Amino acid sequence: MSLHPFDTAIALTSEGDDLWQGHTSAAYANMVGPFGGITAAQALNAVLGHPRRQGEPVAFTVNFAAALADGPFRVQARPARTNRSTQHWIAEMRQGEHTVATATAVTALRRDTWSATEVALPEVPAPQEVPAPTRSGRVEWTKRYDMRFIHGGFPPAWDGAHGDSSRTQLWMRDNPPRPLDFASLTALADVFFPRIWRRRATLTPIGTVSMTIYFHAGQAQLRRTGTGYLLGQAQAQAFRDGYFDQTAQLWNEAGELLVTTHQIVYFKE
Repeated sequence: MSLHPFDTAIALTSEGDDLWQGHTSAAYANMVGPFGGITAAQALNAVLGHPRRQGEPVAFTVNFAAALADGPFRVQARPARTNRSTQHWIAEMRQGEHTVATATAVTALRRDTWSATEVALPEVPAPQEVPAPTRSGRVEWTKRYDMRFIHGGFPPAWDGAHGDSSRTQLWMRDNPPRPLDFASLTALADVFFPRIWRRRATLTPIGTVSMTIYFHAGQAQLRRTGTGYLLGQAQAQAFRDGYFDQTAQLWNEAGELLVTTHQIVYFKE
């Protein structure tokens, strides 16, 4: 049985001394370098696969220093401190002599406590009621996801018409479907196209500088989600001086909030 393209893309080989080797994947190619979500998932996978890891990820930040070139890379991931219930990680991704990404992660031993969610699943049509796109994306990585836009899809024309909101809502999952885990959830948190494109209908050059993901779901919620769709909602809060942000939430079909995520993105006039 062949591996899912995502599993092939994030596969790492241990080289000892907290060091892992991986390779970029043509299946997740972007306009320049790989899709940022797959790079983030590769960096997190070095933590997930580390023999000294304790607990599940609750927070993960990746800083994109440069676009990866097609080819091999190395990730060094080490636990900086281990407490009774939390573990703090530092990771660095390099190609040759150059750092292309840095990351930090916090893993934790979860425990049963009182729970509540203040950001509820929006009232939207079920994924089966939302048609799939009639044309494939312009870059390869978009073909790896089933994305069904409810509101705020790609501009119908790149005519520079300014909108009044950057909000997008869509159902999403891996294509072909794949059981959800922390690595794939990390990549799914980055599927949203740049908010400035939604706001200005202009193909503005952009690059994500930093992305942080907060995991509200543990392994039990991921197992319940399985291969189902996630509802993603994303919106910018400000565009200024060459940078804009993005805040997003991902729920499963049962209405469980799995992830909240934030980005800061560079753009060029």
